[in-house]
Amino acid sequence: MGKQVLDGTPAGKKPRSKAQKWSRRGFITAGVLAGGALVVGVAIRPGHRGPKLAKYVADDGETVLATFVKIAPDNTVTAIVPHVEMGQGVLTALGAMLAEEMDVDWEKLDVIEAPAEKDYASFVAGREFMLGDKKVPGFVQDTINGAFMKLTGAINLQITGGSLSVRYTGAGGMQIAGAAARDLIVEAAAKIWDVPAKSLRTQKSRVYHHASGRSAPYADFAVEAGKHKPSSRPKLKSRKDYNLMGTSLPRRDIPAKVDGTANFGIDAVIPGMKYAAVKAAPVFGASVVNADTITGKAMPGVIDVLNMGSYVAVIADGWWAAQQAIDAMDIKFSKTDSDAVSQADIFAGYDKALDDVAAGGKSKSLHKSGNLKKAFEGASEIFKARYSVPYLAHACMEPMNATAWVRDGKCDVWTGTQNPLGTRAAVAKILDTDLDNVTLHNQFLGGGFGRRAMTDYFVQAVEVAQKSGHPVKLIWSREESTQHDFYRPAVASRFKIGLNEAGLPVAWDHIFTHKMDPVESSLPCYNVGALKAHYVDGPAHVPLGPWRSVDHTQHGFFIESVVDELAAKAGMDGYAYRRKLLAGKPRFLNVLDRAAKLGKWDEKLPAGQAKGIAIMESFGTIVAEVLTVDMSEGTPKVLHVACAADAGMAVNPDGFKAQMESGIIYGLTAALFGKISIGDGAVMQSNFHDYEMIRMDNAPEIDVDIVITDAKLGGAGEPGTPPVTPALTNAIFNATGKRLRSLPVSDFDFTKTG
Repeated sequence: MGKQVLDGTPAGKKPRSKAQKWSRRGFITAGVLAGGALVVGVAIRPGHRGPKLAKYVADDGETVLATFVKIAPDNTVTAIVPHVEMGQGVLTALGAMLAEEMDVDWEKLDVIEAPAEKDYASFVAGREFMLGDKKVPGFVQDTINGAFMKLTGAINLQITGGSLSVRYTGAGGMQIAGAAARDLIVEAAAKIWDVPAKSLRTQKSRVYHHASGRSAPYADFAVEAGKHKPSSRPKLKSRKDYNLMGTSLPRRDIPAKVDGTANFGIDAVIPGMKYAAVKAAPVFGASVVNADTITGKAMPGVIDVLNMGSYVAVIADGWWAAQQAIDAMDIKFSKTDSDAVSQADIFAGYDKALDDVAAGGKSKSLHKSGNLKKAFEGASEIFKARYSVPYLAHACMEPMNATAWVRDGKCDVWTGTQNPLGTRAAVAKILDTDLDNVTLHNQFLGGGFGRRAMTDYFVQAVEVAQKSGHPVKLIWSREESTQHDFYRPAVASRFKIGLNEAGLPVAWDHIFTHKMDPVESSLPCYNVGALKAHYVDGPAHVPLGPWRSVDHTQHGFFIESVVDELAAKAGMDGYAYRRKLLAGKPRFLNVLDRAAKLGKWDEKLPAGQAKGIAIMESFGTIVAEVLTVDMSEGTPKVLHVACAADAGMAVNPDGFKAQMESGIIYGLTAALFGKISIGDGAVMQSNFHDYEMIRMDNAPEIDVDIVITDAKLGGAGEPGTPPVTPALTNAIFNATGKRLRSLPVSDFDFTKTG
């Protein structure tokens, strides 16, 4: 690893030009406005629409322009993307969305990440999430934008997650910014050339006037365009006119990742840096009582041992020396009320909470329709089932890490985070200082999945750096990363379903423990008659956090498994039964049919093999999957997954397919092996030997069919995950007759009868 300068670029190498990361300080000092560059955004404070970023910088941050595009004198157009790159291809997709509407030459487009500033908070995503399809009159558009800018800035929200980048920031921000910037350029050219704007056309970053034969680059009109305010409601292209969106463009982040020049958080190197390893209390909530510092300090390379209250840190000349020392130390932690808690105890608590509701206790309703009591009274049969899922860790390939340098009242942090602005705010709070005294150098993320939206790992780095007096790179061991995660909840679920004489549901009562997000995850896509989905809080001391596709993973398994049970009970296969329940829902039926066709649902299979099917809508995208499993050797071997996905369209088809494949592998790993167990209050798993991953040798073949419709854009990063677990367990049932109502699959011995 070469020596690196403070912006994370290896010495002697030029910064990346196609997929850069910007620090707050770097953005202000790098000359964004130098040479008459034009910068355009789409949001202003209420009642005012400032024309350019120059006013924002000159007025020391008083303007609130959310900036997404700039044009330099050399005619380079740069898309400034307010989301982070963690392998999902967001820089490429959002860059294409802006370039499409602006008619930019793709080969001359640069893409950078926005700095961690309040004016780059996730206001577009917040606005689109809250308002949805609500039409906002043009005369209040600025006020609405300004309100969401202030709200997201006030809570320091600059988040990447929830599959919101393309469908919210892209559609509601980048495309608008691109179209607004193009309009400004055209109006400026019309004025300078003294011709009607409607006589001009744009293509590949140039303006053309057919009648006179003139053409010129966008940069020639940047200064004049910068004098005028951009529209917040420009006319956007029809999908039929797209040139970039809908084509498989090469990912901007891939070359650097292939040639090794990409900088992840763990790659940061600064002068005088020391390394730190940490060990926190195995039982959540405990604190350090005593640490054998003598043993730790005597180890080779160790500089200091610090008792940080809830964890111990060893600082050394190298990380391995620090980790060896902390492993050799005898560390005693305080007792807690959770010291004797087991996984069985947690689920017993869940069952009690659910029993209390069944006995007349209260629950919290999420969805309700129809007269449920009357529907149950009229049902021919009542079906009941109980399901559960365990805790899951995120298992990011890059362990948690951060590098911090605290000095002279300032703090610099190098890390990979899904919430850059929130990271700055958390550090400022820890140091009891102003936000302006904290500079974040955000890097590529070696996996996020919701884990890197949390603050614990970089807060530890800052605390250790401050106390030690050294710039410190803190790296968690794989064991620390596994045993001190923010886990996907363990959930218990109960169904009570009333069936008519044909075996179709007429009453649907689903109660479960825990509710995170999104609220629609527990709402089935089927026609199920009267319905109620409700929950109770499940008592546990385990820290919880967002996990890829959040609650859709639990409810995908619950709902799609119980529907398959109902199909078997009615004497129908899962595909035919679902078609009946989706009557009148052509978009769902289309996706289901295409998955069945791609997965060859009706093909005759060898003995021991079978197929399972599942469908789920999440994050605006409908995904159906058909999975083929081989149970002939007594354990499941997944041979093939066919995936049909309707997200309206795929901005970058190759990237979209990659995200479906990634979501399938992530979900399949969890279904087959994923389980975090609690014993004596602590996580029992520690590394990949007991928290297994799917590897190349047991990964299935995957085919993806992108379904193009006129629906609004949906997400891609998460929707591939929810259907794969029930598709697997439904396939296992079809092969063995064994119905799995809990996970992971590896817990079951399929050689036993009964």
